[in-house]
Order: sequence, then C-alpha cells, then structure tokens
Amino acid sequence: MDAHIRKVYVPMTETGFYILLCLQHEAHGYGIVQQVESLTRGEVRISPGTLYGSLSKMERDGLIRLVREQDKRKVYVITDLGREVLGLEMRRIERLYQTMREARAS
Repeated sequence: MDAHIRKVYVPMTETGFYILLCLQHEAHGYGIVQQVESLTRGEVRISPGTLYGSLSKMERDGLIRLVREQDKRKVYVITDLGREVLGLEMRRIERLYQTMREARAS
C-alpha cells in the first residue's frame, strides 16, 4: 500500500468504512445505502452525493472496482487493496475500543 492511500484512507471516514464493509459482496449504490441504514439501525444515512463521490474516488484509487452494470445501476466490489485498507481500519477501531475499555476499568 503506498503512502498516498494510507494518508487518504487511514483513519477512514465513517462513510468510507461502511462502503468498503458493504462491498465485501457485490452491491450497487442504492443497495449500499440500504445496507448501511440496516447495519446501523438507521443511525447512519449516506446521501447520494456523498455515496457516489466516495464510490468514484475509491474506484479511482483502486479500493473498489466496477463489476458490471445491471438495470442502469453500477455494481461494485472491494479489491484486495480495499480489503487491506478495511483491515487496517478495523484493527484501528478494535484498538480504540480496547483502549476505551481498559481506561474505564482503571
């Protein structure tokens, strides 16, 4: 992973995190929006402008790739680089959570 990708994506925005999390399986934009709302019980809602801007940037940077167009919808999936970035962010979040739990116990 090059320095540019690490600088831009770690730490990730909440939107970026959820997009990569959802794209572990093929999905189109509207499907991602629905899945994020479901995963977060409606607490996180990604607007179309934010979603499509993020998808475009992530595709350009090689974190996701276009699989096909289906009924005028673009279907994406995460790439190996995207999985690597998502893994870094998951470990960072786990570390934060563990630190918080340890600080509470002190």
